[in-house]
Amino acid sequence: MRWAVLYARSRALPASLAALVVTMAVIWFLAHDFWSEVPVSLALTAAIAVTATGLSGQDADLDRTAAIRWIPRRGLHLLLIGGLGVVAVLLPRWWETEQVPVEVVVRNAAGLLGLAGIAAVLFGGAFGWTLPLLGFMIAFAVLAGGSADSDVVGRAAAWLFQPAGVTAATWTAAVFAVAGFGTYAVFGARR
Repeated sequence: MRWAVLYARSRALPASLAALVVTMAVIWFLAHDFWSEVPVSLALTAAIAVTATGLSGQDADLDRTAAIRWIPRRGLHLLLIGGLGVVAVLLPRWWETEQVPVEVVVRNAAGLLGLAGIAAVLFGGAFGWTLPLLGFMIAFAVLAGGSADSDVVGRAAAWLFQPAGVTAATWTAAVFAVAGFGTYAVFGARR
């Protein structure tokens, strides 16, 4: 049990949780009148971004020399981030009238977690927020440009804002999730 506390502290989990609470409160306060797919996707992206900054410890060399199995811990870390993000986004369902389907939130969380894992491998754990934010910006630009429903490429590019049951969005999120979970679990964050 002590290893879990030490692991959480080395990954700045308390600071990430505080940032998560503040971020969710601000987004909900600004968008509480219309808790639709755009604010929900923004909230989910922000939740994963603020918690993904702890995908590496303070000393990568120390992490690599530890005599513990890192693959399950890294996978559990990503799942914890995703679980916290999903719970934070679904919490307003108790009092909001307009509700985004749970399957959309879970699909988007899986894809964003994959992007966070890829970003941690490519740029380092402190920059795990970069690719989820870039993915949100690209999807929003495609949505704002009006080509989100025009063809398969448009639906795949705007995957964060697609309704449940859109095959292109599901496959895009699945590819990001598998690639991100796999690369981060095996290789860990970049030094």
